[in-house]
Amino acid sequence: MAGLRRFSQAISEGDGISLIVDVHSLEEARSAQSRGAEGVALRERLDGVRDATELPILWLRPGTPEEAVQGGADAYLFADLEDERLEELHAQALDLGLDCVIEVRDEEELELALERLDPEIVLLTGEDAEAVLDLLPDVPAGKLAIAEARQASPEVIAELERAGVDAVLVGDVAPAQT
Repeated sequence: MAGLRRFSQAISEGDGISLIVDVHSLEEARSAQSRGAEGVALRERLDGVRDATELPILWLRPGTPEEAVQGGADAYLFADLEDERLEELHAQALDLGLDCVIEVRDEEELELALERLDPEIVLLTGEDAEAVLDLLPDVPAGKLAIAEARQASPEVIAELERAGVDAVLVGDVAPAQT
């Protein structure tokens, strides 16, 4: 079932910046979808998440690409660029139909990621939005850039959007108020 809900397509389509919400429960997954998120991120296996949301799922949990597929993921995060099996695992994830997201923290890691994998999607992490904005100009044209901004205010998200970030990974979303 992986690949049916293309993560890369979800964050590249439409106007404006896409929100990817880090969820920890089925209710949070439903809430994220009803509040306009373009994807959800999982740090732990969440049985039933495929039934709770139609959004593409980014697997942030350590483990193999096979485990991500078994957990319902559409995309897989590679956070360890020093892993000697990186290329093998990347090829495996692609063969399984997963979009691959490569986490980078600085210019050196971005250069290493581009050299080893030439990823379509990069997750820019840093201590704050300023660190992410400093790294953004080094992302080659045609690549999708996601900013990790867990506690970002609407103003920071707007700044990231103006700078050209395609999506932002945000923290938990409270259930929609009725």
